Amino acid sequence: MEGSLFKVVFLLLVLGLVNTLVHGQGTRVGFYSSTCSQAESIVKSTVAAHVNSDSTLAPGLLRMHFHDCFVQGCDASVLISGSGTEKTAFANLALRGYEVIDDAKTKLEA
Repeated sequence: MEGSLFKVVFLLLVLGLVNTLVHGQGTRVGFYSSTCSQAESIVKSTVAAHVNSDSTLAPGLLRMHFHDCFVQGCDASVLISGSGTEKTAFANLALRGYEVIDDAKTKLEA
């Protein structure tokens, strides 16, 4: 049962991220193909590796995605640190998965 739940949550997370890429603020699948052709596969494999090692991260990432996109669109504002930011807002204090985002960012920058 746990494996099936994991697959459903992971699929929802991937679909949500793809939906954001396709319908987001000017981005689309393949948006980085000329500047970083491996960007999407790097992010996908990083997320998959983290979720495979801790399946509770999948719903955490999905919740983070929702909280970021719910307020004025998907702009990664929930990732900005500091007082008075979305990251420090009461509703977002329990968000998890920042380490996955940081890991993917590090791999992309490499």
